[in-house]
Amino acid sequence: MSLLTIFHCCKQLESILTMNKLKFTKDKGSDFYKELNERIEQYFSTKNIQKTGNKIMVFKIIMYFSLDILFYALMITSISTIAFYSFYLLMGLSILLTAFNISHDAAHGVAVKSKFWNKLLFSLSFNLQGNNAYVWGKNHNESHHLYTNIEGSDIDVLNNPVLRMTSTQPLKTFHKYQYLYAPILSLLYSINWFFVREFLMLFRKSSRTIKVNMPFVEVIKLILFKLLYIGYMIILPVYLLPFGIYNVLLAFILNHFMVSIVFTSVLGVSHLSDYVEHPTPDKEGKLPISWPTLQMSTSVDYNAKSTFLNWTLGGFNAHAMHHILPNISHVHYLNLLPIFIETAQKHGINYMNMSYGQALRSYYRFLYKMGRQQSIIPLTYESKAS
Repeated sequence: MSLLTIFHCCKQLESILTMNKLKFTKDKGSDFYKELNERIEQYFSTKNIQKTGNKIMVFKIIMYFSLDILFYALMITSISTIAFYSFYLLMGLSILLTAFNISHDAAHGVAVKSKFWNKLLFSLSFNLQGNNAYVWGKNHNESHHLYTNIEGSDIDVLNNPVLRMTSTQPLKTFHKYQYLYAPILSLLYSINWFFVREFLMLFRKSSRTIKVNMPFVEVIKLILFKLLYIGYMIILPVYLLPFGIYNVLLAFILNHFMVSIVFTSVLGVSHLSDYVEHPTPDKEGKLPISWPTLQMSTSVDYNAKSTFLNWTLGGFNAHAMHHILPNISHVHYLNLLPIFIETAQKHGINYMNMSYGQALRSYYRFLYKMGRQQSIIPLTYESKAS
């Protein structure tokens, strides 16, 4: 690929940002959101603390990055095949948990107080995984968070060639089996993102991403960091270790399989559920609901009060709260949850918080129904105080 070709592709990307811009309608969710923010502000003011990460986050940053380095060092100095595979996969899991706990908060500018360190933490952690931080940030913050579960605007439900996720997408014969083949496809999520999705986006050949204004320097970084990733994850182990290229490639693939299944298992159930809505705007691009109502009706929480999941998943299990309050670090979620639930109940807003088992069953029911029915009516989830 010549620099001229790259520059031409970059200029194409800079010229267009195609995503349906939508308008919202004021409703009871607007009042809920207003009071919630007032109570949240009062909480932080009374406690005299920042909304960004605290000492717990600093500990997490040190711990997770140290584990990343430790497991890589143990992997690259392994003296047995079993140790090599074990440390390779442990490193992959540690890097994923770093993304959950550190990178995601940093992407929203709330891991730490400093804008510089947030940007650095976010950029390093994503780019060193071979995934472009700029592209992910655009897709996540300007698409998924703003227009959750809306076809044509949310990257996570944009037309998928093999999975049907909204009623507006065409129903095909093979979709009736999607609840069976989805777990197999989920194994390929990380590999697809690394090797296929970002490059298709670069050449404007993919329907699975919004078109982003991508500066030329980011195109260069996308390519260079992918080469660097292949270098330290494949080439260096092959060169330094006696296990051969086949073992290294197998470990690389198994690592991506593991990362993919954990990632999709954690996040898939949050928005793909037969309890959630997939609102459709009118011809003028207006939705009949407010933005807060959209977030609450499209996000499922599971075991939101779990300290263990808050520590390991970085608050991803409290997804509704995160979507409503993305400007707050996940280290505060457990303390804010009672305020969140109480305010939602006061305004008659349905808050969906269930066990992970319930969320997983709902996910597969959703895939089953979407593969066999032209449209489905979401189930009603009764909010619980507990």
